[in-house]
Amino acid sequence: MSVATEMKRREFLKAGAALGGGLLISLYVPEFVPAARAADSAAKPVALNAFVRIGTDESVTVISNHSEMGQGIYTSLPMLLNEELEADWARVRVESSPVDAVYNHTVFGLMMTGGSTTTNSEYDRFRKMGAMARIMLIAAAAQSWNVDSQTCRAEKGFVIHTATGRRASYGSLAEAASRIAPPKDIPLKDPKDFTLVGKPVHRLDTPSKTNGTAQFGLDVYIPGMLTAVVARAPVFGGKVVSFNADQAKAIPGVVNVVQVPSGVAVIAKGFWPAKLGREKLEITWDDGPGAALSTVEMRANFSTLSKTPGLVARKVGDPAAALAGAAKTITAEYEVPYLAHCMMEPLNTVVDLHEDRCEIWTGTQFQTGDRAAAAKVAGLKPEQVTLHTTLLGGGFGRRANPSCDFVTEATEVAKAAKVPVKVVWTREDDIRGGWYRPMWYDHFAAGLDASGNPVAWTHTIVGQSIMAGTMFESYGIKNGIDSASVEGAADILYGIPNLQVDLHTPKNEVPVQWWRSVGHSHTGFSVEAFLDEVAHAGGKDPYELRRTLLAGQPRMLAVLDLAAQKANWGSALPAGRARGIATHFSFDSYVAQVAEISVEKDGTVRVHRVVAAVDCGRTVNPDTVKAQLEGGIIFGLTAALKTEITLDKGRVQQRNFNDYPMVRMFESPTIEVFIVPSTEHPTGVGEPGVPPVAPAVANAIFAATGKRVRRLPIKPEDLRSA
Repeated sequence: MSVATEMKRREFLKAGAALGGGLLISLYVPEFVPAARAADSAAKPVALNAFVRIGTDESVTVISNHSEMGQGIYTSLPMLLNEELEADWARVRVESSPVDAVYNHTVFGLMMTGGSTTTNSEYDRFRKMGAMARIMLIAAAAQSWNVDSQTCRAEKGFVIHTATGRRASYGSLAEAASRIAPPKDIPLKDPKDFTLVGKPVHRLDTPSKTNGTAQFGLDVYIPGMLTAVVARAPVFGGKVVSFNADQAKAIPGVVNVVQVPSGVAVIAKGFWPAKLGREKLEITWDDGPGAALSTVEMRANFSTLSKTPGLVARKVGDPAAALAGAAKTITAEYEVPYLAHCMMEPLNTVVDLHEDRCEIWTGTQFQTGDRAAAAKVAGLKPEQVTLHTTLLGGGFGRRANPSCDFVTEATEVAKAAKVPVKVVWTREDDIRGGWYRPMWYDHFAAGLDASGNPVAWTHTIVGQSIMAGTMFESYGIKNGIDSASVEGAADILYGIPNLQVDLHTPKNEVPVQWWRSVGHSHTGFSVEAFLDEVAHAGGKDPYELRRTLLAGQPRMLAVLDLAAQKANWGSALPAGRARGIATHFSFDSYVAQVAEISVEKDGTVRVHRVVAAVDCGRTVNPDTVKAQLEGGIIFGLTAALKTEITLDKGRVQQRNFNDYPMVRMFESPTIEVFIVPSTEHPTGVGEPGVPPVAPAVANAIFAATGKRVRRLPIKPEDLRSA
């Protein structure tokens, strides 16, 4: 290909193409792809667009612009693309994309993974990228055979001329196909003709994760690299006054000790000497105003605030008048604590910084922000920073930090160290390092009519904003109300005629951000547990009251009925066992769960079975949907039964899994997941399984013991028999 032809082609690709549905997708292929194409090796893959490369060895590489953190998108995205590409699935592999505007999220306009939006946002784009490549491959074959492309078809990695039976493999056609202008019109399959999407498929990343070849951030090693750990302030907002590193430097293997904005970094020839060196540091800290924080005082302050009017997030009817005229009223207060994300792989980042460039390896959910933040620290342009996204050993939102804290810090350490550095967080660093799910306090009042039906509902929410002070503030906060604070409360689906939800947003030094299911993680518990109280106060079966209130919500009603049916709601249970039920709408998905529990004499709660039903639109891989609901339920059970972050004198009191425990395998219930068939656009599944499980368990505890759970985590001492 001539230089002029290549330049003309690239300009065409950069112009982009309108691919229907109002979605404009830039199709230009980033620089690393033409370089690969130009290589002499016949095995080098050829890019047909920014999302798919085909090798002469018949390999098909799908480029994923979203992070794989266990949720299965390294399989679901290739499934979407290959449904239209028609390659041999056994030849498909996946790679992480570079940071480039072509890979930006179709909704948020930057490269990131979160909000249970990957499949939802990429459902059309990845199919179109596969269809585009297929059309170009067919066109290349038709040209070589001098036939009409309409007389050819694609099948399992081959283009076939129907009339003559001639066949050409994708690998043999890829180079010629790459010289064909991408089509402007890209028709897609009717879903009824899908052969891959909607079928259970084994995950592409499972083999490498089981044989040890998968690369997570902690696996990265580059020549000359040192390892660092950072001593951070014991109180949020604290600063270093002075430090003495003599004893730290005496530890064999410690190379240097440097101060960085977040604290003091010990740099060594391995993790262990760095950790031992940090333990020998003598640091004088200025704790700042955060030293006055305590959970006990915050609870008291939040409780007082919850009894006063806040900013109104939603108002329907006249709830004050309806409460005043109700035949019966009930009130309750609910609370949940700060929570750490506690990914199994703690935070880590490798930075190789030079005067004119920077290379970073990390497991991130927020590539655009992290690259820009690193560039700012390094004094470089974002284009001079190459960020490699490794596999993530869990994310749950922590690795999509708006301040880009762990990448910024690692870049600061590398800048001070002047050598390639891997900065590693210990488990203690992770649990005490902030950026928690906020602590929340809720005050409810409900009014019932003479028949026991709710006619009024008020809900006052107290808790910190996760959007304030971030780049998402203008998007997420309107009229002083953080939408993430009131989601799952202001948008409840129940048909209550008079309703008000209002919000108080106190500020303090504790850093907070999104946590799996975000605001729904607290409103799911409080709303669904209080609704159970309303049902019992009105003499109603909790399932039947929900059915009545969801009469105008057919999709939620369907999942509620399915979960109740599969759990045998209303049937007899063994002595000592009871059921609780809850629903929740989040990330555009509908979920209902029934928990079956028992409470031992010492107050220990045993969750024996959880039945979940979900309507998440059209499913790509039903195995992934089930796995995500199962994972969400275990995640939610951990928060319901085990974990909390508390502060005293500004210091986090928890350290490790001994005092911030996870639900273990032997404690896990039998989980059954049922998917409602749907032809609707796919919606989220990574997070919607979390919100309903805590209230389902709490409601079952009431059914078993008559004791209400209004505070998480559920403590055995509160449930012990007298």
